[in-house]
Amino acid sequence: MKVEVHVWDWPLRLFHWLLVLAVTGAYLTGKAGGEWTDWHGRFGSLTLGLVVFRLLWGFVGNTHARFVNFFPTLSRLLAYVRGDWQGVGHNPAGALAVFALLTVLAVLVGTGLFANDDIAFEGPLFDLIDKDFSDKLSGWHIRSVNVLLFLVGAHIAAIAFYQRVKKADLVVPMLTGKKRLPRSLAPADARPAGVLRLTASLLIAATVVWSVWGGDPLRYLPPLASVRSAQAGGR
Repeated sequence: MKVEVHVWDWPLRLFHWLLVLAVTGAYLTGKAGGEWTDWHGRFGSLTLGLVVFRLLWGFVGNTHARFVNFFPTLSRLLAYVRGDWQGVGHNPAGALAVFALLTVLAVLVGTGLFANDDIAFEGPLFDLIDKDFSDKLSGWHIRSVNVLLFLVGAHIAAIAFYQRVKKADLVVPMLTGKKRLPRSLAPADARPAGVLRLTASLLIAATVVWSVWGGDPLRYLPPLASVRSAQAGGR
Protein backbone atom coordinates (compact mmCIF):
# COMPACT_ATOMS: atom_id res chain seq x y z
CA MET A 1 0.00 0.00 0.00
CA LYS A 2 1.30 3.44 -0.95
CA VAL A 3 0.89 6.66 1.00
CA GLU A 4 1.49 10.28 0.08
CA VAL A 5 4.56 11.66 1.82
CA HIS A 6 5.89 15.21 1.97
CA VAL A 7 9.53 15.00 0.91
CA TRP A 8 10.74 18.27 -0.67
CA ASP A 9 10.20 21.45 1.34
CA TRP A 10 9.14 24.63 -0.45
CA PRO A 11 12.52 26.43 -0.14
CA LEU A 12 14.22 23.54 -1.95
CA ARG A 13 11.53 23.45 -4.65
CA LEU A 14 11.74 27.20 -5.14
CA PHE A 15 15.54 26.96 -5.34
CA HIS A 16 15.25 24.27 -8.01
CA TRP A 17 12.98 26.22 -10.33
CA LEU A 18 14.76 29.53 -9.81
CA LEU A 19 18.00 27.75 -10.69
CA VAL A 20 16.43 26.51 -13.92
CA LEU A 21 15.47 30.11 -14.71
CA ALA A 22 18.87 31.54 -13.74
CA VAL A 23 20.96 28.99 -15.65
CA THR A 24 18.74 29.19 -18.74
CA GLY A 25 18.82 32.98 -18.67
CA ALA A 26 22.59 33.11 -18.14
CA TYR A 27 23.22 30.69 -21.00
CA LEU A 28 20.95 32.44 -23.49
CA THR A 29 22.19 35.95 -22.67
CA GLY A 30 25.79 34.75 -22.69
CA LYS A 31 25.34 33.30 -26.17
CA ALA A 32 23.58 36.46 -27.38
CA GLY A 33 26.29 38.77 -26.04
CA GLY A 34 26.23 42.44 -26.98
CA GLU A 35 23.52 44.38 -25.18
CA TRP A 36 22.53 41.21 -23.31
CA THR A 37 25.86 41.04 -21.49
CA ASP A 38 24.58 42.98 -18.49
CA TRP A 39 21.71 40.54 -18.17
CA HIS A 40 24.20 37.69 -18.30
CA GLY A 41 25.83 39.22 -15.25
CA ARG A 42 22.47 39.58 -13.49
CA PHE A 43 21.52 35.97 -14.12
CA GLY A 44 24.99 35.00 -12.97
CA SER A 45 24.53 36.90 -9.71
CA LEU A 46 21.20 35.13 -9.17
CA THR A 47 22.94 31.80 -9.75
CA LEU A 48 25.62 32.77 -7.23
CA GLY A 49 23.01 33.52 -4.58
CA LEU A 50 21.15 30.29 -5.28
CA VAL A 51 24.31 28.17 -5.06
CA VAL A 52 25.28 29.77 -1.75
CA PHE A 53 21.77 29.18 -0.42
CA ARG A 54 21.77 25.52 -1.49
CA LEU A 55 25.14 24.90 0.13
CA LEU A 56 23.81 26.35 3.38
CA TRP A 57 20.50 24.51 3.05
CA GLY A 58 22.44 21.30 2.63
CA PHE A 59 23.46 21.63 6.28
CA VAL A 60 20.50 23.34 7.94
CA GLY A 61 17.54 22.45 5.69
CA ASN A 62 14.90 19.83 6.26
CA THR A 63 15.69 16.11 6.49
CA HIS A 64 15.82 15.33 2.78
CA ALA A 65 17.64 18.53 1.80
CA ARG A 66 20.65 17.82 4.02
CA PHE A 67 23.75 16.48 2.31
CA VAL A 68 24.47 14.00 5.08
CA ASN A 69 21.20 12.18 4.37
CA PHE A 70 21.88 11.52 0.70
CA PHE A 71 25.65 11.79 0.27
CA PRO A 72 26.63 9.10 -2.29
CA THR A 73 28.87 6.91 -0.13
CA LEU A 74 30.40 3.78 -1.61
CA SER A 75 28.05 1.53 0.33
CA ARG A 76 25.00 3.45 -0.89
CA LEU A 77 26.23 3.39 -4.48
CA LEU A 78 26.90 -0.35 -4.35
CA ALA A 79 23.47 -0.97 -2.86
CA TYR A 80 21.90 1.12 -5.62
CA VAL A 81 23.78 -0.80 -8.35
CA ARG A 82 22.65 -4.12 -6.82
CA GLY A 83 19.09 -2.87 -6.63
CA ASP A 84 19.06 -3.05 -2.83
CA TRP A 85 18.93 0.67 -2.08
CA GLN A 86 15.77 1.97 -0.48
CA GLY A 87 15.19 5.58 0.39
CA VAL A 88 12.92 8.57 0.15
CA GLY A 89 14.93 11.51 -1.17
CA HIS A 90 17.70 11.53 -3.79
CA ASN A 91 18.92 8.08 -4.76
CA PRO A 92 22.74 7.67 -4.90
CA ALA A 93 22.87 8.29 -8.66
CA GLY A 94 20.76 11.42 -8.24
CA ALA A 95 22.99 12.50 -5.37
CA LEU A 96 26.04 12.28 -7.62
CA ALA A 97 24.24 14.50 -10.11
CA VAL A 98 23.39 17.04 -7.39
CA PHE A 99 27.00 17.34 -6.23
CA ALA A 100 28.31 17.44 -9.80
CA LEU A 101 25.91 20.23 -10.74
CA LEU A 102 26.70 22.27 -7.64
CA THR A 103 30.43 21.88 -8.26
CA VAL A 104 30.21 22.98 -11.89
CA LEU A 105 27.93 25.89 -11.00
CA ALA A 106 30.34 26.99 -8.27
CA VAL A 107 33.18 26.95 -10.82
CA LEU A 108 31.05 28.89 -13.30
CA VAL A 109 30.04 31.66 -10.91
CA GLY A 110 33.48 31.75 -9.31
CA THR A 111 35.32 32.20 -12.58
CA GLY A 112 32.65 34.58 -13.86
CA LEU A 113 33.41 36.99 -11.02
CA PHE A 114 36.92 37.50 -12.41
CA ALA A 115 36.19 37.03 -16.13
CA ASN A 116 36.15 39.50 -19.01
CA ASP A 117 35.06 39.39 -22.64
CA ASP A 118 37.65 41.87 -24.00
CA ILE A 119 34.79 44.13 -25.08
CA ALA A 120 32.28 45.41 -22.56
CA PHE A 121 32.10 43.03 -19.62
CA GLU A 122 34.35 42.66 -16.62
CA GLY A 123 33.41 40.63 -13.57
CA PRO A 124 33.04 42.56 -10.31
CA LEU A 125 36.34 41.14 -8.99
CA PHE A 126 38.25 41.62 -12.24
CA ASP A 127 40.52 44.31 -10.79
CA LEU A 128 41.79 41.99 -8.07
CA ILE A 129 43.85 39.96 -10.55
CA ASP A 130 45.91 40.70 -13.63
CA LYS A 131 44.54 40.51 -17.16
CA ASP A 132 46.34 37.30 -18.11
CA PHE A 133 44.89 35.40 -15.17
CA SER A 134 41.46 36.87 -15.91
CA ASP A 135 41.75 35.59 -19.48
CA LYS A 136 42.56 32.10 -18.16
CA LEU A 137 39.57 32.18 -15.83
CA SER A 138 37.41 33.38 -18.72
CA GLY A 139 38.50 30.32 -20.67
CA TRP A 140 37.66 28.02 -17.76
CA HIS A 141 34.31 29.78 -17.49
CA ILE A 142 33.47 29.00 -21.11
CA ARG A 143 34.69 25.40 -20.90
CA SER A 144 32.64 24.86 -17.76
CA VAL A 145 29.51 25.74 -19.72
CA ASN A 146 30.06 22.66 -21.90
CA VAL A 147 30.34 20.46 -18.79
CA LEU A 148 27.15 22.02 -17.43
CA LEU A 149 25.30 21.35 -20.68
CA PHE A 150 26.35 17.70 -20.51
CA LEU A 151 25.13 17.38 -16.92
CA VAL A 152 21.83 19.09 -17.72
CA GLY A 153 21.34 16.77 -20.67
CA ALA A 154 22.07 13.73 -18.49
CA HIS A 155 19.64 15.06 -15.87
CA ILE A 156 16.84 15.44 -18.42
CA ALA A 157 17.58 11.98 -19.85
CA ALA A 158 17.39 10.47 -16.35
CA ILE A 159 14.02 12.13 -15.74
CA ALA A 160 12.71 10.73 -19.02
CA PHE A 161 14.09 7.26 -18.16
CA TYR A 162 12.37 7.22 -14.78
CA GLN A 163 9.16 8.51 -16.34
CA ARG A 164 8.97 5.98 -19.18
CA VAL A 165 10.80 2.91 -17.89
CA LYS A 166 10.40 2.97 -14.13
CA LYS A 167 7.04 4.75 -14.19
CA ALA A 168 8.24 7.17 -11.55
CA ASP A 169 7.41 10.86 -11.96
CA LEU A 170 10.25 13.10 -10.74
CA VAL A 171 8.81 16.40 -11.96
CA VAL A 172 5.49 16.56 -10.09
CA PRO A 173 7.10 15.91 -6.67
CA MET A 174 9.43 18.86 -7.31
CA LEU A 175 6.31 20.99 -7.87
CA THR A 176 4.15 19.71 -5.02
CA GLY A 177 6.83 18.40 -2.65
CA LYS A 178 4.94 15.12 -2.29
CA LYS A 179 5.67 11.54 -3.34
CA ARG A 180 3.65 8.35 -3.22
CA LEU A 181 5.73 5.72 -1.46
CA PRO A 182 5.25 2.30 0.12
CA ARG A 183 4.14 2.71 3.71
CA SER A 184 7.31 0.95 4.87
CA LEU A 185 9.43 3.76 3.39
CA ALA A 186 7.31 6.63 4.68
CA PRO A 187 9.58 8.82 6.84
CA ALA A 188 8.55 9.59 10.37
CA ASP A 189 10.82 12.54 11.10
CA ALA A 190 10.99 14.74 7.98
CA ARG A 191 10.52 17.92 9.96
CA PRO A 192 10.79 21.40 8.40
CA ALA A 193 13.95 23.40 9.03
CA GLY A 194 12.21 26.36 10.63
CA VAL A 195 11.89 30.06 9.88
CA LEU A 196 15.09 31.10 11.67
CA ARG A 197 17.34 28.82 9.64
CA LEU A 198 15.61 29.80 6.41
CA THR A 199 15.93 33.51 7.16
CA ALA A 200 19.61 33.16 8.09
CA SER A 201 20.36 31.20 4.90
CA LEU A 202 18.59 33.76 2.72
CA LEU A 203 20.35 36.67 4.42
CA ILE A 204 23.78 35.09 4.02
CA ALA A 205 23.16 34.30 0.35
CA ALA A 206 21.85 37.81 -0.33
CA THR A 207 24.79 39.36 1.53
CA VAL A 208 27.29 37.42 -0.57
CA VAL A 209 25.67 38.62 -3.80
CA TRP A 210 25.39 42.20 -2.55
CA SER A 211 29.00 42.23 -1.34
CA VAL A 212 30.30 40.97 -4.67
CA TRP A 213 28.11 43.07 -6.97
CA GLY A 214 26.20 45.87 -5.31
CA GLY A 215 28.42 46.28 -2.27
CA ASP A 216 31.50 47.30 -4.27
CA PRO A 217 34.03 45.05 -2.49
CA LEU A 218 36.91 46.80 -4.25
CA ARG A 219 36.63 49.72 -1.88
CA TYR A 220 37.98 47.39 0.80
CA LEU A 221 40.72 45.90 -1.39
CA PRO A 222 42.94 48.16 -3.52
CA PRO A 223 43.11 47.24 -7.21
CA LEU A 224 46.12 45.20 -8.25
CA ALA A 225 47.42 47.99 -10.41
CA SER A 226 47.45 50.39 -7.45
CA VAL A 227 49.30 47.88 -5.30
CA ARG A 228 51.95 47.39 -7.98
CA SER A 229 52.34 51.14 -8.43
CA ALA A 230 52.84 51.60 -4.71
CA GLN A 231 55.40 48.79 -4.64
CA ALA A 232 57.25 50.25 -7.61
CA GLY A 233 57.32 53.69 -6.02
CA GLY A 234 58.82 52.34 -2.84
CA ARG A 235 61.84 50.77 -4.54
